[in-house]
Amino acid sequence: MSQVSTPQHSDSDTPARPGRKRRIGRWILLSLAVLVLAGAGTAYWLYSGIDGNIKHVDIDKAIGDDRPEKLPTSGQNILILGSDSRAGANAKLDDDKVAGARSDTVLVMHIPEGRKKAVAISIPRDTLVTRPECTRKNGSTVASAKRVMFNSIYSQVGPACVVKTVEQISGIRMDHYVEVDFAGFKDLVDAIGGVTVTVDEDIHDTVSGLNLTKGTHRLNGTESLKFVRTRYGIGDGSDLGRIGLQQQFMLALLTEIQKQDLLGSPVKAYKIADQLTAALTTDSDLASLTKLAEFGRSLKGINPSTMETIMLPVSYDRIDPNRVVAAQPQDSTLWKAIRTDSTIPESAKKSPATGGS
Repeated sequence: MSQVSTPQHSDSDTPARPGRKRRIGRWILLSLAVLVLAGAGTAYWLYSGIDGNIKHVDIDKAIGDDRPEKLPTSGQNILILGSDSRAGANAKLDDDKVAGARSDTVLVMHIPEGRKKAVAISIPRDTLVTRPECTRKNGSTVASAKRVMFNSIYSQVGPACVVKTVEQISGIRMDHYVEVDFAGFKDLVDAIGGVTVTVDEDIHDTVSGLNLTKGTHRLNGTESLKFVRTRYGIGDGSDLGRIGLQQQFMLALLTEIQKQDLLGSPVKAYKIADQLTAALTTDSDLASLTKLAEFGRSLKGINPSTMETIMLPVSYDRIDPNRVVAAQPQDSTLWKAIRTDSTIPESAKKSPATGGS
């Protein structure tokens, strides 16, 4: 995959304007595909002892009854969040000053009735939204606020508030929540024996310490974590360049797991599943291998390579041109199509801030 260098904001509070269509949904769906392979495989019975690895968030309890109605069909909506922990030793791999975890990528994956295809709607992290009143994990209440940068909600209030915010700006009920932590893939990569990636240009990132020459490389766990985090050594140093690497890495990781002989090596199968589940946080309804396997089987008809990815239509904010806001009428049309489980009009995919979809 060629590297993307379209300007995009960094992790600072002043990101650059968004560039062309973001293909950020693919690596997340690939994460789910990895999950399906591990959770719904024929050696599934080996994994029953690692249910406790999966962390979960009780979304229903945290949000309460102030939620949109579910789809009138058997379609599903899943809020998928890619987080990147900076806790402990992981903080040494980047210069970010943010402690704990951040939501690097957020998207709504809509699976229409029949579950044979999927569409992923990415929400730009610098989109200004109205954050609803939310309750933190400790029970304290956070008042509603206007013109809040979407990316800040996760770190300031928590994942349940991200779900509530998305539901209120879209009018769509999220049936499930899945969070994938990049840092958790370090041990998973080592468990499968490494991941092979090919880069189209030299990468020399003095911050993460990643140094790769143009060509094909076999990465271990530590190198893989640097790979998905690096941004200063590629393109113009924007966050979009890092998203391109994350896409590429997730595809390579899925390929490696597909190559594993899980039936022929029960011990290795268990180790892979153990590391994979340690990187997951889900809603309460998915917080067991049994439930994940059942959910995975329901998605087996979806081919990640054919998933449609749409960026939420946005326009530049009139007050702060470094931020964007949902564009009308495209935004309303897009969410209405999802709510009614109908085809999304092409006109709803146009983003004025990028000059296209």
